[in-house]
Amino acid sequence: MDLRVGSRIKVEAESTERSPRTGVIEEVVDEAPPRYRIRWDDGHQSIYAPAAGAVSPAEPTEKEPR
Repeated sequence: MDLRVGSRIKVEAESTERSPRTGVIEEVVDEAPPRYRIRWDDGHQSIYAPAAGAVSPAEPTEKEPR
């Protein structure tokens, strides 16, 4: 998956008791190893380092254009 600023992503939870998180990439902090600043749909931000297979494209929210 090509991750860049503006990409909407869904990140699988490491625990089976939590649901996946969705958000938008706000900044590519580093490319090697990859690090992204994500604004999550709950309003929080964090720096995220993806694990293999943990990230997939997410559907746009109702307030985002398709």
